[in-house]
Amino acid sequence: MNRIYLDHAATTYVTDEVFNEMKPFFCDIFGNPNSQHSFGQETAKVVDIARERVSKALNCKFNEVYFTSGGTESDNWALKGIFNAHKNKGNHIITSVIEHPAVYNACKQLEKMGAEITYLPVDEYGKISLTDLENAITDKTILISIMSANNEVGTIQPVKEIGEIAKKHKIYFHTDAVQAIGAFNIDVKEMNIDLLSLSGHKFYAPKGVGVLYIKNGIKIDKLNIGGGQERSMRGGTTNVPAIVGLGKAIEIAVRDLKENNEKNIKLRDAFIEKVEKEIPDVKLNGHRTDRLSNNVNFSFKFIEGESILFSLDLKGIAVSSGSACSSGSLEPSRVLLAIGVPIGLAHGSIRFTFGKRNNMQDVDYVANELKQIVEKLRFMSPIYQKGEN
Repeated sequence: MNRIYLDHAATTYVTDEVFNEMKPFFCDIFGNPNSQHSFGQETAKVVDIARERVSKALNCKFNEVYFTSGGTESDNWALKGIFNAHKNKGNHIITSVIEHPAVYNACKQLEKMGAEITYLPVDEYGKISLTDLENAITDKTILISIMSANNEVGTIQPVKEIGEIAKKHKIYFHTDAVQAIGAFNIDVKEMNIDLLSLSGHKFYAPKGVGVLYIKNGIKIDKLNIGGGQERSMRGGTTNVPAIVGLGKAIEIAVRDLKENNEKNIKLRDAFIEKVEKEIPDVKLNGHRTDRLSNNVNFSFKFIEGESILFSLDLKGIAVSSGSACSSGSLEPSRVLLAIGVPIGLAHGSIRFTFGKRNNMQDVDYVANELKQIVEKLRFMSPIYQKGEN
């Protein structure tokens, strides 16, 4: 049986190139980089190399890169750190209704702490309105947090334009760029980004490591209180192997961005064309072209997404019925409801995300298996009426 992985938005594997870079720092070069002896100084140097690689990828300064445990910690640090440091000036934060749970739920928690949150709506494709954004700004607004690209439907936001609005009003701009790294160029200077979150395991680095970029001069409270790690800004023993892996992976992601995107777009568009041609009653969610190069999200009428997922899994095909962080929930996707997908149709949604090992044979195989599965499930569905549009 073929085994095909189409869930790269949930996580990626560690490539050989990245793993080989990490290997010496598990057993041979293992010192704590905060130690003063030579063992520690050996690892301190490689952490600096990784930090330099991240700064080059984002076009920021070396000392603006802070390593974290992943995207969730970075998002929480950005929102809570800015709120706590600036709540005497203002308590208003602007975000969107389709943010990742790490931002959305952090905002819900901040509301209990006295924050006022504006959740911007999105259009049918998942894009915010720049007019809505500007109209939402008040003299109490201290932060705008809008994701670079959505993890479920793949829609890309107008990041540069959001940054320009934030700069004009002297408001900090944070973006969750977890899905964007390796998908399109991120230049924090050109895009006027003040804070940016990323997570290594989305671009072929290991799990459990991420970054928060914080522009120099920004006042922000600490989230993890501990020792003097990360220039006394983030406590916790430095995860050297993972940081080395992230540094190498982001270097590769930038290096191979054009090649990977061209390949993924061909796979993505071929898959969309096949599904829409061969399976009736489907809806593509998100923007048709202004979306992540590897992302496809379809809703299938009359059947449950979970049934499709498990049926595909039995065929060796891994997909997602929503974001990996909430796929265990029986509730319909908040993102799909926000873009106007009816509740019943939202329940029948599947996300397919391509990666480095996928090819056109995978597209053909998955599309064919998917067609048969949908036909079978609809035949068994009590709500399916043959011929209904």
